[in-house]
Order: sequence, then C-alpha cells, then structure tokens
Amino acid sequence: MRINVLLVAAAFALVPATASLQSQADQPNGLWPQTSGGLAADRSAVIDRGLQRYVDDNRVAGIVALVLQDGKPAYEKAFGWADKEGGRRMTTDTIFRIASQTKALTSVAIMQLIEEGRLTLGRRAGDFIPTFAQTTVATEKRGDTLVAEPARRPITIRDLLTHTAGISYGTEPLVSSLYVAKGLGPAAGFGWYTADKEEPVCTTMERLGTLPFVAQPGEKWVYGYNTDILGCIVEKVSGMPLDEYLRTRITAPLGMKDTAFFVPPADRARLAVVYASREGAAGRAPDGARGQGHYADGPRKNFAGGAGLLSTARDYARFLEAIRLGGTLDGVRLLSPRSVRLMATNQVATLHSENGLGFGLGFETTDRFGANGMQSEGSFGWGGAYGSTYRIDPDQKLVMVLMLQLIPNGTDIREAFPNLVYQALQ
Repeated sequence: MRINVLLVAAAFALVPATASLQSQADQPNGLWPQTSGGLAADRSAVIDRGLQRYVDDNRVAGIVALVLQDGKPAYEKAFGWADKEGGRRMTTDTIFRIASQTKALTSVAIMQLIEEGRLTLGRRAGDFIPTFAQTTVATEKRGDTLVAEPARRPITIRDLLTHTAGISYGTEPLVSSLYVAKGLGPAAGFGWYTADKEEPVCTTMERLGTLPFVAQPGEKWVYGYNTDILGCIVEKVSGMPLDEYLRTRITAPLGMKDTAFFVPPADRARLAVVYASREGAAGRAPDGARGQGHYADGPRKNFAGGAGLLSTARDYARFLEAIRLGGTLDGVRLLSPRSVRLMATNQVATLHSENGLGFGLGFETTDRFGANGMQSEGSFGWGGAYGSTYRIDPDQKLVMVLMLQLIPNGTDIREAFPNLVYQALQ
C-alpha cells in the first residue's frame, strides 16, 4: 500500500590469587591492594604499552581496562585523561556513559520476568504497547510518497532480544525524515539518544510504533530500538519505572553503586568527558546529544533500556561476573544457569553474520574460534557507542571490560584490547 509521508508521520587493582570478588563497599575507599594477579607479569606490561600508545598518539583521551580471571582481579589500569582540558586524570572509579552496554541489563530484566512466568519469548510487543499491535515496513520511496506494507506477523519478545524485529534507529534515508518528525532517528543524536526527552520511555516507544520499520519481523538482523522497547515492556509488566526495576532487582543487590541512568550531583566530577575522532585524533566532543549529553543536567525522565546507563568498570565487571557464573554472585541470584545459557547461545543462525558470529538473547556470540580475534568459542559480549566494550570468555574464565568515551570512535581499540589480554594469559 502507499502511505503519504504526512500520513505515516500521523580496579580492581591486582589482588592475591586467594581473594574473592567483593563489593566495593567491603573495601576501604572501594580500592583493592596492589599485588600479583592471574596474568603473566611480563606479558601484562604488553597490555600497558598497547593501551598507553592510544593515549600517547592522541587517538583516545583516556582509558580504564579491567580483567577478572576466575573472579579474581587480574588487571586494572587507568590511562590518560578523564578531562584533558581540565587537567583531570583518568582513575579506576571514573564514571562512563556505557550506551548499548545498557542492553545487557535490560535483557536480563526481561529474562527475570520470563523466569517468573510474567512473560514468554513468544509474547507480542503489541500486548503491552498498543501501537505495536499492527506495524508497517517501508519498502521504497517514490518522490514524496513512502511505499510500505503491513508486517507479515506480530513482533515478539524473542524478535526484540535478538534484534530480528526489523527495527532500526531510523537513520536510513528511506525513513529518516519520518523519524525526525517524531523526535527519533537523526533528531535523537546518532539515533539512539533519549536522555534529553521530557517524557517517560514508554511515551517515546508508543510514538515509535507508529513509524514504518525497515525489515519484516524475523527476516533480518537489524540493530536499533529493540531493547528500548523491551525497557518499556519491563515497566509495563513490573509496574515500576525501569530505573527502579534495575536498581532493586540487579544493581543494588550486586552492590553496583555507580550504575544509574543519570549521574548523582555529588559524583559529577567523576564523569568522564566525551571526545570524538577527528582526522585520526581525539578532540573534545560538543555539548548536546551528539557529545557530552544530558546525563548530569538533563530532565532525568527517560530511562532508555537500550542505551541510557552510566557505570564504572568495576560495577560493570561485577555484573558480568554474575553472568559468567550462571546468573549468581556472592549469594545474589539474577537468573538461572539455563537462562544465561539461552542468552549466550546463538539464536539467529546466520542472520547476524555468516563468519562465525551469532546473536543470542542480548549478547553477540562467538561460535567459531578465529571468528572474533583470539576469543574462545563460546565467548559472548557487546559494546557501547562511546567506544566501550566487554567480553565474557567462559572457557578461560575471563571477564574483560574496556571503558572510554569516544564518539564517533575512529580507532581499532575494541578489537585490539581482547588480543592484548589473551597474549598475557599464563
């Protein structure tokens, strides 16, 4: 059918090998004593040099890298600057915008509700967000007229977790003008940014459901607003705002005191400055949605389950260690081992990649050794738009976290970091 444009728009520092991963509250000032860890000392120096080189070459302003091996801190270092112009050095407790690393926590929240029988993977998004009951898919544009067709089937929770719902960030030329008219797509920073919105996330997602998507449900792997929709569904099912749900069910039980959607006023000085890759060098990013964002002075109303959280390397590593251990850490159970296994198993065959990478229920999976650098078969993880990345390697009992603030990121540091870690294994 034809739809007129106007109508469609209607530190852990190295610790003794016998130490266990503890909450920051258990340690004076949240710090760990400097001593030996699980990586070869001479080879750890290679990590130092490799990461320092990005700072020395002015490709990245500052970095925090953290590695856990079998739950024990094996490597933690801060490099460079949290605010180069202001003379503030990067420290291991610096707070970062983690963007799409938020997706892992929201996906866990969905799986918790599934375990409790309050959701199933086959439930329709339209059961919770009315505008998703009947969606459309853009096919082509003829002059000012967008040609679209009805979705051939409803979008499900499984589609959203695996990014196979056909929903993008609305930046494609085919649909971008429609998304802009709704305050989404190019009107929302790089597409995913909602921290400046004076409305709850479900209001934003209800508006999204009126727009055409870019592929039929289940037919392609399309990265986009999927997990933001899931965040709204968490709110609808639980009866809590997403920030409250994540705090009460995930972050507070794990002692993740520095993970939230907006930085507390008392911690503003710990938030890293955002930089941008420009002609091979890192320059300070502008204010606003495409740079520093509204995480300190914003409306604090829109909790984006796909890209909204702030965190520290230590906090995020603690969450990942719980996932590595099958959903449980220090007596706190987030999920059952079978749910974690489901999340970390490729659910999309070759839709995400034909070269040995898959996608589970919230994580990219490494299905073949060699498909993702030195990462083991069975490893899984993802990253964030500001350049951060993480990986869980069950085979080597590793959790790896790399934090930085660089958007756009014109470096290869996310690919290089895991290789630096693997070469240091004893």
